[in-house]
Amino acid sequence: MEQSALGGAAYGMLFVLGLVMGLVGGFTQAWYVGTVPVAAVAWVLVLFGACLGAGKLMKGKLGAGVVGGGWLVVSTVFSLQGSAGDIVIAGDSAGYIYLYGGLVAVVAAFLMSPSSPRSGSWLLS
Repeated sequence: MEQSALGGAAYGMLFVLGLVMGLVGGFTQAWYVGTVPVAAVAWVLVLFGACLGAGKLMKGKLGAGVVGGGWLVVSTVFSLQGSAGDIVIAGDSAGYIYLYGGLVAVVAAFLMSPSSPRSGSWLLS
């Protein structure tokens, strides 16, 4: 019982990490240096590292998926147009790099994370 409560708390905190990354990243992804959206590229790399690190530390793909899921919830809401016409993640190059690059980063980190030790990996057997 104690281990399952600790695991649940760890996954809960990883989800909160994904939410915070989506919140901060959504508001800061549109920073350019010249014509290069460096903040969007940096956030994609940070998201990949956080998801892959969570997957490796939790010894399963669920760790990467939980962080990516938290990020995806906030990023999806930020990409929708509000009733007043406001939008946080615009449809410019930085927004596209942040959203689509972030999705690719989450999927890549999920696939690179180890399979659960209980089930084994059909890819590596």
